[in-house]
Amino acid sequence: MMMEKKNEILDLSFDFALEIIKLVKYLKSKKEFVLSNQLLRSGTSIGANVSEAQAAQSTKDFISKMSIASKEARETEYWLVCCVKDVHRV
Repeated sequence: MMMEKKNEILDLSFDFALEIIKLVKYLKSKKEFVLSNQLLRSGTSIGANVSEAQAAQSTKDFISKMSIASKEARETEYWLVCCVKDVHRV
C-alpha cells in the first residue's frame, strides 16, 4: 500500500480556508457584507491555488499557481486588517 506524502502547505491552506469561512459567517451575521465577501474570495482562493498547483503540468506552472496563492494571501491579509481597523473604529 502506497502512503501519500503529507503536504503541510496544502493542509494549512485548507484549514485556513475553513477558518475564513467561519469568520465570514460571523461577519455576515453582524451585517458586514462588503468586507466579508472580499475576505471569502481571497481567503479561500489561497488553498484553491495551492491545490491546483499540486497538479501542475510543469515547474513553471507550479510556480505560477503558487505565486497566485501568495498574492491571494497578501490580499487576504489586507482585508483582515481592514476588518480589525473597522472594529476599532466603531
